[in-house]
Formats: sequence, structure tokens, C-alpha cells
Amino acid sequence: MRLSRRHIAPIAATSVVVGMLALVAVSLPLYRAFCQLTGYEGTPRIAAGGSLLKGTRMMHVRFDANIGGALPWSFEPETPFLDVRTGQTATAFYKVTNNSDRAITARAIYNVGPASVGAYFDKIACFCFSDQTLKPHETLEMPVVFFLDPALEKDETMDGVAEVVLSYTFYQQADAQKAASAVGVSSGRRL
Repeated sequence: MRLSRRHIAPIAATSVVVGMLALVAVSLPLYRAFCQLTGYEGTPRIAAGGSLLKGTRMMHVRFDANIGGALPWSFEPETPFLDVRTGQTATAFYKVTNNSDRAITARAIYNVGPASVGAYFDKIACFCFSDQTLKPHETLEMPVVFFLDPALEKDETMDGVAEVVLSYTFYQQADAQKAASAVGVSSGRRL
């Protein structure tokens, strides 16, 4: 069957619309994957293991903890900061408590500031990689294992950076994906 020009135009227009909708559908996951691979916008990278290289520069890493929405949890770092040499694997602990009378599942959304450090902040293990379910009035200690890539010592834009802030905000499971999309940060999942 041969199509006339009258039939080709609507088919072409429909194809363009379907193609544009497909691009919109994949743009957010692709953007998140790009941020996690490159550290863009302060998104820490996920590493399979510790750094093989040891640097010489000491960095002050401050830990921040927040609760989003009406989540009835309390959340805080066990230590407010660590001084870490680049390439050194470090572990920090956070404490979270469910203050309600029901079990709740939530996810920690994370980011690093200043944003330029995200390309050099590598997490090996983190409670933010998965949902956390706490029973009523349960308290958990949760680790994050990380290192700062020694390559930051060669980046001129990092010369004036002495402090890094690792920030987490816990959101109830239903709100976590919306929060991550709204602020353009990672929900902790490797895409």
C-alpha cells in the first residue's frame, strides 16, 4: 500500500510528538545518572572500594542531618565533623529514631557542598542507598563510608575549599522521589 502526502504528514507529526514524549520520559533518569557519574551539582559518586591513592591534603568534612515533611523521626550525626586526608577511607555514623507508634519507611536524599566537591566525594557504603524501615520508637545507628578522591588536589577550583558538607534529608518513602525530583538531587540509587 502506498501512502499519499495527505497520510504522511499526520504520521510524521505523530512520530515527532511520540519521540519528544520519550525524550522527556528519560531525561530525568539520564540527568541523575550523569550527576552520579560526574559529581555534577554536588552529587557524590558511588565507589566500589577505597582509593588506591593517598593524598596529602586534609579536608574538614561536616555532617548535616534533616527531616523533610511531617516525618516523625529524629535524625543527627553522632559526630559533627571529621578531618580526613584525601584518599583516606573514613566512616561516620548517624543516629535515627522513629518517634511514632507505627512502622515507617523513609529514604535519605543526599548532597555535598560546595557543589564542586561532588566530583571528588566517593561513597563506598551508605544508609542512603536503600529505604530504611524503623519500627515504632526504634533507634538505629547508620554508617556512611567514604573518601575524598586525591585528584581534587590537582584541581585549581578546589584550592580555596577547606570544608565539605555532607547533607542528608530523610523523607517518608512516598515523598522521597518527589523531593529528589524537585530539588534535583540523588535519592541514593545508582541508575
